[in-house]
Amino acid sequence: MKKATRALAAIMTFALLLGFAGCNSNDGKNTQTSTTGTTAGKKYLIVADNSFAPFEFLDAATNTYVGVDMDILAAIAADQGFSYTVDNCGWDASLGNLANGQADGMIAGMTITDERKETYDFSNAYFEDGQTLFAKADSNFSGLEDIKGKTVAVKTGTMGASYVESLKEEYELTVNSYEGSDEVYAAVSSGNVDLGVEDFSVISYKIDAAGLSFKLVGEKVNVKPYGFAVLKGKNAELLTLFNAGLANIKANGTYETILAKYGI
Repeated sequence: MKKATRALAAIMTFALLLGFAGCNSNDGKNTQTSTTGTTAGKKYLIVADNSFAPFEFLDAATNTYVGVDMDILAAIAADQGFSYTVDNCGWDASLGNLANGQADGMIAGMTITDERKETYDFSNAYFEDGQTLFAKADSNFSGLEDIKGKTVAVKTGTMGASYVESLKEEYELTVNSYEGSDEVYAAVSSGNVDLGVEDFSVISYKIDAAGLSFKLVGEKVNVKPYGFAVLKGKNAELLTLFNAGLANIKANGTYETILAKYGI
């Protein structure tokens, strides 16, 4: 078994355990339902992250989850006429529930990679992004030349975590892993770690729109597409609906309107 495959298996096993406890909570906040669909009377269960602005995040005013992913999913469902429930239960728990068949699909700013294609079938790309390091705004970090021997916070099982792992030996980094983005941000803000890593559009949004006192360190790297995911060999009809709806909302201008709404 290849090293990458073993790593993915370990991540999926960990996520699986979290998934049983983390999703399908029906707590009135994480779970939200679209009831406008008409496709064969079927309702899909979609899982998503819960703290990955601007793609999914809790709107305190309405106590519901909003964001690019949420709006794209809603627009595609309306275009294709299917109903769904979305459970914003977090990255690890979402992976677990998708892996064990407790969810039909996942939308969570998920980068399409060859490694992940061994486990999932992906939609056509609906966005592209890369990763970047970040630090407190008043820190002395400006580029990779400044990070040797430092501690970096990563979110488990993400492309950002893989990027930091690729730098670990050369820059003698200590890596601290966390389950969610908010925990990564808190670790950096508190000074428990020197730096964090995040998708470029996400941390840029946090700095520009949410006002977090961070700055980017180094360049955006590993630019790759995001995709909607289903378990490999499962829910092909949902993937077909997603791709058809995505093409339509791109053609009619809805897609660009959604991105502009969140400033990306």
